[in-house]
Amino acid sequence: MAIAVRGADHGERSLTDLIERSAELKGELVAFAQSARFDRWLTPLLLEAAGPERLLDEGEAIRIIDHFILRYRLPDGSTVVDRFVAGRRDLSEADREMLLGWRDPVEGVFEIRRKDGEAVVLLNLVDDLEYRTYSNVGQTAFRGVSKGGFLLACLVPVHSADAAWLISGAMSSYPKSSATEIARAALQLATNHPELVFRNPEKIEQGWASMREDRAAFIEFCGSDELVLPPAEAEERLNAYYRHRQEAAVAERPDRARGRRLPGIDLPAFELPQSLADSDTVGVIYDEVDGLNFYADYGMLRDLFADPALAGRRQHQDVLRTYLREESIAPLPIHRLAAAHPETVDAVFRKLLRKPGFTWGEDGEELLRRRKPWYYAQEPRPGVSVVGERLGELAAGGRQRKLTRARRVPRQPDHP
Repeated sequence: MAIAVRGADHGERSLTDLIERSAELKGELVAFAQSARFDRWLTPLLLEAAGPERLLDEGEAIRIIDHFILRYRLPDGSTVVDRFVAGRRDLSEADREMLLGWRDPVEGVFEIRRKDGEAVVLLNLVDDLEYRTYSNVGQTAFRGVSKGGFLLACLVPVHSADAAWLISGAMSSYPKSSATEIARAALQLATNHPELVFRNPEKIEQGWASMREDRAAFIEFCGSDELVLPPAEAEERLNAYYRHRQEAAVAERPDRARGRRLPGIDLPAFELPQSLADSDTVGVIYDEVDGLNFYADYGMLRDLFADPALAGRRQHQDVLRTYLREESIAPLPIHRLAAAHPETVDAVFRKLLRKPGFTWGEDGEELLRRRKPWYYAQEPRPGVSVVGERLGELAAGGRQRKLTRARRVPRQPDHP
């Protein structure tokens, strides 16, 4: 039975018509992306993936091209889709709506819940949402996949159709027996790319609640939400904290731990990257909004704000310049030190910026917004990703498990 969808300029169009039209548009879009005008950006991506052997399988090449079309930002900030739509005056409003909707694809690891006519219903193990999914090449795309199996795929919306999605690019399928490896891949994706988890508003709220709980435990264990330590001591303290948290969790539910080796208790849970391990001190700040983050040579920066006479020293100036310049460093540490040293902050920045009239109260926020626009352009997100019940079960080997927390990998500042 065809589903009628009311379009912006063509009255009612069936879902089948929209899917057929998506196939035509996608073919034209791929040809457009592979034209000579985009060679300077696409070719290096393909060569990098091919490696020195210059070998690249078809599926990987399709994934790279698809990501380039939908997500890659060209020098002016636009995508290939934006340029395609801008250059095609013959497109209907419905076509434009569909194409521009593809700029927000869903990348994930999906469990096949069931087949339903020409669609498959997929549970995204990363964001814990279901997607009714079609292919613009028809049912043949799902031949050989069955309930309980898994797909690695990218989905785009049939934008005019409510709750209908399309496979975009290459799709890889895995049998039900691959559950352990699939769960590991989904957890890694959730940890490294928390924005994929937070497509689900429920996970945002759960993440904030989980982070508040974790931060409170950190403060109770460490005595403060901010530490300044030599790298080796910072590692030792963090490992002790994670061990404490895991032991507390085991004590709460001893029935789940009985007879199982708990790797976090016996093995190091945390190791500083080299850029931090080489610094004199590491700042560890567990902020209520920015979460848990680590900062190289934070002790030197703290000394500078405590004694503005140090602003005349090149080494201290370089540290502050790094904190202002690097995109990997949020405004948090500077905000903290300015608040802790209101009597000296003006002198520090006047010396660094060579602006005798600078005052933190009037000019500080504008300075940070100018230097770090990326931070202010995005909504705050929790530093802990909470994944769903089904992924928790798969990660635990089928045992019931309601919530799994994945710590986000903090962004690390470059060493000055």
